Amino acid sequence: MIDRSPADSPAESFAKPLPLAGVKVVDFGHTVMGPSCAMILADLGADVVKVEPVPNGEPTRHLKGFGTGYFGYFNRNKRSIAVDLKTPEGRDIAHRLVAEADVLVENFAPGTMERLGLGADALARVNPRLIYASLKGFLDGPYAGRLALDEVVQMMTGLAYMTGPSGRPLRAGTSVVDITGGMFAVIAILVALRERERIGKGQTVETALFETTVFLMGQHLCYAAQADGPIPPMPERVSAWAVYETFRTADGRPIFVGITTDSHWERFCAVIDRPDLRDDPTFRTNNDRIAARPRLLPLLTALFGSLSMEEAVSVCERARIPFAPIARPEDLFEDPHLRATGGLMPTTLPNGVRTALPRLPIHVADTDLTIRRDPPRVGQDTRAVLAELGYGPAVIQQLAGAGIVVADHEPDGNRQRLTG
Repeated sequence: MIDRSPADSPAESFAKPLPLAGVKVVDFGHTVMGPSCAMILADLGADVVKVEPVPNGEPTRHLKGFGTGYFGYFNRNKRSIAVDLKTPEGRDIAHRLVAEADVLVENFAPGTMERLGLGADALARVNPRLIYASLKGFLDGPYAGRLALDEVVQMMTGLAYMTGPSGRPLRAGTSVVDITGGMFAVIAILVALRERERIGKGQTVETALFETTVFLMGQHLCYAAQADGPIPPMPERVSAWAVYETFRTADGRPIFVGITTDSHWERFCAVIDRPDLRDDPTFRTNNDRIAARPRLLPLLTALFGSLSMEEAVSVCERARIPFAPIARPEDLFEDPHLRATGGLMPTTLPNGVRTALPRLPIHVADTDLTIRRDPPRVGQDTRAVLAELGYGPAVIQQLAGAGIVVADHEPDGNRQRLTG
């Protein structure tokens, strides 16, 4: 068992109602896009019931490689119910859930929810106040029937082209489009909830991977509209700033440094005691320094190459310029800022591993948007949720015996966290 939880995590307090307390969400999401949307809603206080397939739950529970982190990260603060939606009894459970819900989140392939009898039109008849959030690969149009993945749309939109060196398109190093698409879905859901207060009925809201990535590419489209030729990828360093580079310190460790304003440059020169560089007319302004990069960068490479990482960090901090030692993901477990601020929250994964994972990167007054439930086991909350829907113990046992639901009998190790 791995214990990577911070020793000094802040005490938890739930005295103040969370922003979305009282909002009920049915989460049909899978993989990253849908679950990330529902996780944000859950972190904000919504009661999220995750509907998983029988008997083994969402397939991402069992992924290896980069997929190992999907389920445990994107499914905290949710309750799990495992149901066979291909049976009449399973669909009846889904309809009862929806009848009491405010929001439904789904990111199945086009047509899947309709084949299950759970499309937006059908469920609007079950619950006219339902906000139906449909997260797809593409919005309506010529591509609407295609299947998409995060990496597919990164290739389609030029994001991979802009990320890799010339001739070597490269996907971003996290599921940036899936997660951003989930965030846009949250925005749409909040708008629809606000609109429901005005008009008294729900609506369907949609977002998609392709359009999300196009939005992310807007700055490059604006650049291209004003350029004389094809725009270069980011690694070509056709930069707006003279110093926006990675250097190696004397101990061989990489540090990224950005000197993006003339004030940065003046402070940097003062800290390294190089008035000659500050006063050199060819280095005076940012645009001057861009033109002089062939001469400037070797000087800075030699300077940082003479310093240890600790000395380089001290120089950058005293000069108050942007900088970052190049980190690996696992370095974040020991990051002093995150440990001091509780930026990583103690979490127990369904397999028993204890770790610490990122909280939402927002502050809302004195509201504690912390973890209240660890990511659940398959069907951990089936019995409780079905009881809330009016199913008696004998019926629940019948459904479990027939394999229509999975009802977890294990002790509740993934406790609801109510006190520090």
